[in-house]
Parts: sequence; structure tokens; C-alpha cells
Amino acid sequence: MMTTVDEARRIIRESVPRLPGRYQSLSCLQGRVLAEDVVAPMSMPRFTNAAMDGFALRHSDIAGADPEAPVTLRVIAEVAAGTVPGEQVRPGTCVQIMTGAPMPDGADTVIPFEQTSGFNTGEVEIFSVPKKGANIRHAGEEAEQGELLLNRGSVLTPGEIAVLAAFGIAGAVASDQPRIALITVGSELRLPGEPLDGAAEIYNSNSSMMEALSRAWGIEPILLRHVPDDREALRSELSSALASSDILVTAGGISTGEYDYVQELLREAGVIPCFWTVAQKPGKPLYFGLTGDGRPVFALPGNPVSAITCFIEYVVPALCLMQGRMVPEMVTALLEEPFPSDRKRHRFLPGTVREEGGRLMCGVSRKVESHMITALAGANAIIEAPPSPEPVPAGTPVTCSLLPWQFFSSAATPS
Repeated sequence: MMTTVDEARRIIRESVPRLPGRYQSLSCLQGRVLAEDVVAPMSMPRFTNAAMDGFALRHSDIAGADPEAPVTLRVIAEVAAGTVPGEQVRPGTCVQIMTGAPMPDGADTVIPFEQTSGFNTGEVEIFSVPKKGANIRHAGEEAEQGELLLNRGSVLTPGEIAVLAAFGIAGAVASDQPRIALITVGSELRLPGEPLDGAAEIYNSNSSMMEALSRAWGIEPILLRHVPDDREALRSELSSALASSDILVTAGGISTGEYDYVQELLREAGVIPCFWTVAQKPGKPLYFGLTGDGRPVFALPGNPVSAITCFIEYVVPALCLMQGRMVPEMVTALLEEPFPSDRKRHRFLPGTVREEGGRLMCGVSRKVESHMITALAGANAIIEAPPSPEPVPAGTPVTCSLLPWQFFSSAATPS
């Protein structure tokens, strides 16, 4: 009996282990996922400081100042960023101050130098009156010491890394990227660029596709191999991949044909099957298992659209779970045209999601068979619908998985 799509997703969700976290320096954290909460080791800002270049002064000293009747103050000191004020501001005086420099005692406002007669004089004329407390960054106004900065499970992008660096945090405990091994299978396949010598040979698109998919989620494959339909050669490659990876993904050789050895050899290698064949179209011959120590193994069908669909819908969530990151959310969009559903199987089709009048609309590719790889060109989503004896009518809300390598606004909007 075939596994349902919902059941397959549940099994993966409950089976895939999270990789352990380890301390990593800032330079290694891009794309990693935090394995612990990070709290502020100090307040930010650490001290009250000037938000711009100008003069630190007492607001009460400049009441009524304007270009026709400026107020003149005596400049008693200069405070640059990184230096500590040595003078206290008293009535009738001010301090020339640079952005980021600590506020001197006695001052409660900073006026920008553009609203004055300028720097480097013993006296300065003030031509306007800002609000009291203007242009000052107060200690702790962004974050107090001990405040939560980043949650466990946060994906570390340049923004999060900048936050860590700003608080003097040189590294953090984060999950490693999963070591993914990719293997394609089939004697009929040739690499792009090679000549097709026989009338029955075709090019291997799955290898390049799975490599690119891994990189689209920030993961560099540690092993990328193609193996002919040869039991011993495949046994050797599977053994090597299982020994070196956190997750193994194969494409091809998983059906029930005479030369489909993948499932047999995975069983010999000690992989415990969790399910095989899913009630879906495309991608019915999908295999998922676990090694003895719990590492996930996926065997995808060889048809290109089947392979990419299964990778996006099943392998990607597993990669996210291994890192402790949130599985990509799906969106709901309204069908622009009827969806060609299947009577017995959950159906996935490449398509396009776009925004129109504040609503998400979607349409599937015109090419709907699992061998039609050109259906993927320009698609920005995988659109799905449960089994139905009739096409799903236009206007029906359906679930869509957005593809992260497409920019929604440009890819989804007709030219």
C-alpha cells in the first residue's frame, strides 16, 4: 500500500535528527543555524553618545535662537569618537562633538554643525533650537544587558552576524551544514558536454539539478557521483557515500526494473526503510530510510521533474530539520485555470505564483508530464492538490511551495 503525502511528511518530520551544534567563529557562521539563544553581554549603546557631528550643549542656553538672532556659546573642548569627555558643560558653554562620542556631563542636547557657524573656533553661533534631547543615543535604548538578541533556530545571515559583531561576540554555537552526498544512477546517462554515442543515450540533468538545489539552500555537496546500472559499482559508491555523509540522496534506479538495484543495495548496507512509493504524481517511486545511527537516506525517481519535486517537497524539509531551522512555509494561492488533478494521487506541478489586487494567484505549467524538464524553466513554485476525480476548478485555493532561487516580484509578474 502506498504512503500518503501527509504520512510521508509526518514520517520525515518525526525521524530526521538535528545535527549537534558546535562553537564557530563569526567568519564561519554565514548560513548556519543558531543552536542556542544569544543574549546581550552589554547594553547597546554602552554609553550615551552623539548621533551626529555638532555641539553638545544645554538646551536652556539656546532658547529663542534663530538665524536673525543667533545665540553665542563658548566652545570649551572637543570630543572625538573613542575619547572620554574631560570637561563639564556649564551655562553659556558647549563642547564640539563627533558622531558616536560620549556625551559630556551637563549637556542634554546635540545641535548639528550645519545649524551653527561651524567648527574650530573659540565661540560658536547657534541658529536654531531643536527639541531638548535631540540627536542623542541613550545608553541601553537599543538593548539592555541580558536582553535576548537572537533566538535558537535563527538562520545567520549578514544581518545577524553584524548584530553578533556589534556586541563583541566573536562566535556562537551553531549547527553544521549537513554533509550531503548525491548519486545519480543509469547506464543511459551522459554528462552535459559529452557526445551521445548511442541512439538510446540521454543527458544527465539530475546530477546538475541536485547539486544546484543543494547550493540554493546554502549547502555544498561533499560527494557528487554518477554510477551506471552495475551492481558492484553502485554498491561501492553507496558504501562510500554512507560512510562520509550526514544525508544521502540518489536519483534513478529505485523502481522495480531488472537493473534497479538501489533499494536492494541500501538494505544490504543496513539502511532501514521507512517508506517506499508515495501516492503522488509525479514521484511515486520515492524511498526514504534511515541508517542504523539515524542518518536520512532518500532515493528519488529518475524522471527529472519527479526528482526535483521530491527534492523540494521532502529532501529540503529534512535538510532544514537537521539544522534546526524552520521548514519553508507554503503559501495559498487561487488557481487561475483548472488544475489537472489525478483521481488517486496527490499531484505536484511546476507553476507560477503572482500577486494581483492584493491576492495571490497561481497557474501551472502547460507541460505536465514528469519527463518534461522544460516545465521548470521560469517556474517559481511547485503547486499541489489532493486526489480528485475532476480537475480542480479555477478560483480554488491551493497550496504552493515557493522556490527560493526565484525573486517572487519579478518571476511571478507577467511582463
